[in-house]
Formats: sequence, structure tokens, C-alpha cells
Amino acid sequence: MEAAVPAGRPASWRALAAPGLATLVCLAILLGLGTWQLQRKAWKEGVIRQIGERSRIEPPLAPPASWDPAADEFKRVRVTGRLLHDKETLVHGLAPGEIPGRALQGYYVLTPLERADGPPVLINRGFVPTELRNPADRQAGEVAGSVTVTGMLRASEARGMFVPAPDPKRGEWFNRDIPGIAAASGLDAVAPYLIEADATPNPGGWPRGGQLRVDLPNNHLQYAFTWYGIALCLVGVFSAYAWKKLHEPA
Repeated sequence: MEAAVPAGRPASWRALAAPGLATLVCLAILLGLGTWQLQRKAWKEGVIRQIGERSRIEPPLAPPASWDPAADEFKRVRVTGRLLHDKETLVHGLAPGEIPGRALQGYYVLTPLERADGPPVLINRGFVPTELRNPADRQAGEVAGSVTVTGMLRASEARGMFVPAPDPKRGEWFNRDIPGIAAASGLDAVAPYLIEADATPNPGGWPRGGQLRVDLPNNHLQYAFTWYGIALCLVGVFSAYAWKKLHEPA
């Protein structure tokens, strides 16, 4: 008659050290991501509130002595001058198409505005599709003489990690780099920000202004709940795993 094999003993707390440590690391990361999203939510709400407040005013562009790109961004201003179409710069970009979810490929048209009461300022006149890259194909929009432009101030756009470097000699730009574009256009002095023209139609329909969207999405609370929810699930999974290890025979 064979001897009975004794039942295995439950695992000790020491056996949970490695998985417990890994769980704590993952938990810290998840909680950190959730907290970061809450911080982003507060920041986004501040930006939305700031844009809303600044977009209600429409003063002339301030004199150079009081220029402050960080404080002035998103202010709605009005400027008058002459567009220097021969110094026009095209910046690669996308714009919403007629079909929702399908963007148009093309360019943003940045044109210096020569002013009588101060240095020139770059105007983002709006978007043109790729087939209208050549100004000759949209001559109606090359407005001559004195014009008045209303729009929002924007600081120079930083180039992201995955954004190609510009090639000024070939006229290839991928971000709205105000100092770089001004230097390539031969402008000695220019305002430290550009003006995003509003949706006032240009002759011929192009460029199409009003591309700046002030209705910024704010989904950070949803993202925070997602990260915290995953963290809670992680705690539940580890708790079930630990209970099984400590109470069931190996």
C-alpha cells in the first residue's frame, strides 16, 4: 500500500515579493498618469477661459514697446496695411474637408503686412489646397492696396520631434516659425507673433481664413477616470492572485 502524498503548503508572503513590487511600480505609473490628466484638465480649462475672454476684444495691435507674445496670445486684434504678396510663405498643413473626418492637404499662406504705424506683422491668411499652391492660380485672392485684417495673435509654433526641419532655400516650411520665416523673407524687423485671420472671405474664396479653432476639446477627466480605473483593476487582480497564493495549496 503506497503512502499518501502530503498536500502542498500555501505560498509564503516572500513568494509575493516580486509580483508585488511589479504591481506597485505599475500602480504608481497609473496613478501618476491619472493625476497628470487632472492637472492637464485644470490647465486646459484655464486656456479655454483665457481664449474666451481675449477673443471678445478687438483693439488695434499694440505698439512694439508693449509686445508680450506669452501674455498677448489669443487676443483678437485689428490691423491695417498693405499685404506683401511677393514675400508670401507657404507652410505645409491640413484643414477640415467637406466630408467629416477627411482632412484636406495643402498650405497655410503667411504674408507680411506692411503697416504705416509700426513694423510689419505676419498674417496667416488661411488655407489653400495643394492644387492652389501657385499664387497665379488664385490671383483674385492677392488683394492689392490697403486692407484691414481682424484675427487672433499666435506665438511662434515650436517644431515637434516628428516635424521635418524647414528648407528655406526650397521654400519648404512645416511649422509657423516666425523668426525663421521673417529672416528668409528678408524682413529685418517683424512682430514676434502672427495674426490668424478670421473667416472673413477673401476674393475668389482662397486663402480660406478662420482656421483657428477656439473650441478646444477637454476630455482629460475621462482620461483620468480611465487610468484610475485601470489602477483599481490592477489592485483587484493582484489581490485575487495574492489570496490564491496564500490560501490554496501549491
